Amino acid sequence: MVRAAVLPAVGAPLEIAEIDLPEPGPGQVRIRLAAAGVCHSDLSLTNGTMRVPVPAVLGHEGAGTVVAVGEGVTHISPGDSVVLNWAPSCGTCHACTLGEVWLCANALNGAADVYAHRTSDGADLHPGLNVAAFAEETVVSAACVLPLPDGIPLTDAALLSCAVLTGYGAVHHSARVREGETVAVFGVGGVGLSTLQAARIAGATTIVAVDVSPEKEELARAAGATEYVVASDTTAREIRALTGKQGVDVAVECVGRAVTIRTAWESTRRGGRTTVVGIGGKDQQVTFNALELFHWGRTLSGCVYGNSDPAKDLPVLAEHVRAGRLDLGALVTERIALEGIPAAFENMVAGKGGRALVVF
Repeated sequence: MVRAAVLPAVGAPLEIAEIDLPEPGPGQVRIRLAAAGVCHSDLSLTNGTMRVPVPAVLGHEGAGTVVAVGEGVTHISPGDSVVLNWAPSCGTCHACTLGEVWLCANALNGAADVYAHRTSDGADLHPGLNVAAFAEETVVSAACVLPLPDGIPLTDAALLSCAVLTGYGAVHHSARVREGETVAVFGVGGVGLSTLQAARIAGATTIVAVDVSPEKEELARAAGATEYVVASDTTAREIRALTGKQGVDVAVECVGRAVTIRTAWESTRRGGRTTVVGIGGKDQQVTFNALELFHWGRTLSGCVYGNSDPAKDLPVLAEHVRAGRLDLGALVTERIALEGIPAAFENMVAGKGGRALVVF
């Protein structure tokens, strides 16, 4: 038996419960978690913005140590330190054959599986976004497991599993920020802080952080922001004033709200690029008129998991960490136990802090 945070139903509070995990079968791996990040996507699963079968053990940003491997697993062994990949590519769908593995049509198929049972009543449990990291241990497909490169602290490595891959990829893969360009980042949570660091690594000059909370300015500047704007009705105007009245070359939206997406787009220069990372609900409608689309010549694009290939990008991120260019610990504003996840969700809704990290 292991302890886990279980979502019994959409809209219901999380329950800390004991669960029974099977031994890993063919192509599976059992992992003892060292840490798991509390991501906004987990909150989106609890409130129904994103749908998964329930009851489920949530958590998709994690790292830990291999306990056991099933038949046919050869790329890792018991005792290895690993990072979880919640969206493994199948390699055969249309997107994968195009090299766009972040759009894999089958990436989340495992979320429908029954992977464990609640000890108290034997209820079937699903693995959230494939990996069920809000638990002391988990059993996952071997495709969801990546070896942790040398020299990276295991606990902080959990952030590489989602926040950092997403923020770094938004800058380097989706927006393709070039040295000397100007960047605005909307939302200073875990992904936003990762995005700010990635913009600094890319060589951006003016880096504007935007958030509703004045208290996040110190966090943002430590991550690389050269300017800080408290979100308001005049945000786009303020950003243009900071960039010679032109607007930034690139805006990255990490919130998932219609008004923020629209403001990010308006904050870019003529011909600028806006990348939307935040996951919004179906009720968040963003509108444009045909004339402004023609006149401004701006690009607006979605970004899934940073448009990343985790197997290729993880070694690159590890090198940035080892070289001191990427500070994983700076993303974490709170280290908590499983029981602290509901409060971390509340802080997220209230716009407080960066990344909360569950440490086992």
